Amino acid sequence: MRRSEVNAFVRAATACFQANGWSLPPHPRWDVTDFGLDDWDRHGLVLVNLTEQAEYCEKLMYARRGMTTPCHCHRRKKEDIICRWGSLRVRLWAAHPAEANGHSLTVPVNGQPRVLASGDALDLAAGERVTVVPGVYHEFAPTTDEAILGEVSTFNDDAHDNFFTDPRVGRRPTIVEDEAARVRLLWEGP
Repeated sequence: MRRSEVNAFVRAATACFQANGWSLPPHPRWDVTDFGLDDWDRHGLVLVNLTEQAEYCEKLMYARRGMTTPCHCHRRKKEDIICRWGSLRVRLWAAHPAEANGHSLTVPVNGQPRVLASGDALDLAAGERVTVVPGVYHEFAPTTDEAILGEVSTFNDDAHDNFFTDPRVGRRPTIVEDEAARVRLLWEGP
């Protein structure tokens, strides 16, 4: 991934947030990733960590149609994935997808329990949310040209609590410096 791509996504996310009434905090903590797959059109996500506390975390995210956050689970983190603007498709599995055939799971959608077959897709409109508990595999992607997503969770540990089904996935991309950085990314330090 090139720094120019990172900069372009930060600009696009900022414009989308501003156009839809989402104000960023002073000195936003940006995280931009292609999940190490070097294919922005299929896998990419722009995140702003709004707060990172010992007990909870909140993120604001931006993605375009076709950009899927790859299938993964967390062993410790419980999270609400929220569609803030646009629409979002979330696919959920009761266990690792290779082992989840025939299983079902119950997930809170807007606070109400809903039974799904493993691998079923759940479409969220703006304002809707799904609660994902530890061990539930999930992936998500906008179904509109752009979407603003939210995450409210228990403590976030991207370095040790993301378990992707694709062994090629890495949480931090390798960046080729082809222009000056517009922002420093969360993991690049102060």
